Amino acid sequence: MRRSLLLAASALLAASASVVYIASSADAAAACAAAWSPTAVYTKDMTASQSGHNYTAKWWTQNESPATHSGQWDVWIDNGACGGTTPPTTPPTTSPTTPPTTPPTTPPTTPPTTPPTTPPPVTGLPKHALIGYLHASFANGSGYLRMADVPADWDIINLAFGEPTSATSGDIRFTLCPATECPGVETEAEFISAIKAKRTAGKKVLLSIGGANGQVQLTTTAARDKFVSSVSAIIDKYGLDGVDVDFEGHSLSLNTGDTDFKNPTTPVIVNLIAALKSLKARYGAGFVLTMAPETFFVQLGYQYYGSGPWGGQDPRAGSYLPVIYAMRNDLTVLHVQDYNSGSIMGLDNQYHSMGGADFHIAMTDMLLAGFPVAGNTANMFPALREDQVAFGAPSSVSAGNGYVAPAGVQQAVNCLVKNSNCGGYTVRSGTNPNFRGLMTWSINWDKFYGWEFRNSHELFLNAL
Repeated sequence: MRRSLLLAASALLAASASVVYIASSADAAAACAAAWSPTAVYTKDMTASQSGHNYTAKWWTQNESPATHSGQWDVWIDNGACGGTTPPTTPPTTSPTTPPTTPPTTPPTTPPTTPPTTPPPVTGLPKHALIGYLHASFANGSGYLRMADVPADWDIINLAFGEPTSATSGDIRFTLCPATECPGVETEAEFISAIKAKRTAGKKVLLSIGGANGQVQLTTTAARDKFVSSVSAIIDKYGLDGVDVDFEGHSLSLNTGDTDFKNPTTPVIVNLIAALKSLKARYGAGFVLTMAPETFFVQLGYQYYGSGPWGGQDPRAGSYLPVIYAMRNDLTVLHVQDYNSGSIMGLDNQYHSMGGADFHIAMTDMLLAGFPVAGNTANMFPALREDQVAFGAPSSVSAGNGYVAPAGVQQAVNCLVKNSNCGGYTVRSGTNPNFRGLMTWSINWDKFYGWEFRNSHELFLNAL
């Protein structure tokens, strides 16, 4: 999720124009005189320059300087001083620094694991829910929206964001947007009263933790315990139903040698699982737990998990899988962000890209059918219950890359629910009548664009 204003189409083009593409050594030398400006374009094998060095993108890049190689989707290779030969566009044949592109073994055409037959738990949610994020602690170009003014159609309202005092402190804080930044912001008492009214009306209000700027790394048991106590304090103060885990960037990463998602050993993973279990135990059966990982941290696990056998893969690949697996009995809804994503391989061993129904279908089918992790059929990530699965889509063109018009979103839902109108993709999970629904970033952006997402999808979901 993006805390800052995401660029509209014209701004995207302007940002794209600032990227330096290097085609020859002469171009490279000239390019090194140019200052680096981040790009909003997601691409692979892109070449850029900064501070006298050439860099080649060996993974997806996201608004990052190559010299820092700290982004959510990038691995930038430093090719040395400018003026040399053009960097190769393919990796060397020895000691690969990127994962191989060979697809995993062909998966079975039927679900690899038998879906649970027990009835879904009573959650207080409608069968098909509308889920959205509310910019509560910050301002951006979409404008501030008071809690009391959030329309009743939203079944889960995720407060964006609870953020740590430092990446490793575990100390999560949440405050309303200051009036100087958000004119018209309500008082804290009014905010708490409005939350109570939403809950009385049957809505769920959660604290979303993390976001693009809120890196959370529970590296120690002390950080784990602080996370539990600080999150509990926020839940109690504002009268919330639970939490949404929106860890992005470098929050979750697997240590070398941590290869079994069912038995993780990496401290940031183990401590997060323990913290979530503690929160569940504290608040009991009514505790609502949702998660909003990016595709990189979930579906990419079909191909790559952690740093891999060669040690050259991004250790964040698939790193949400052990958390989802450990919390599978307590997880209310998993709504992966099907946006701001690179192309991801589906169960058909084809790469799927954002921008249409196909991406939503292929990515969500993986969660409803289950899949072998890193292509290992002896290490299957089991299917989630239908009622635990939704997918996330931008509410508008300004809300995130990968916007799909309402007709495309609804085509994807109909395919997943009824196994009809699926385009060229063959669904492995069959029909999913209890599919939970749709998540969007964000409620604010939806209001800014005349409530297109809400008006299009609320009646549609109710009619399924």
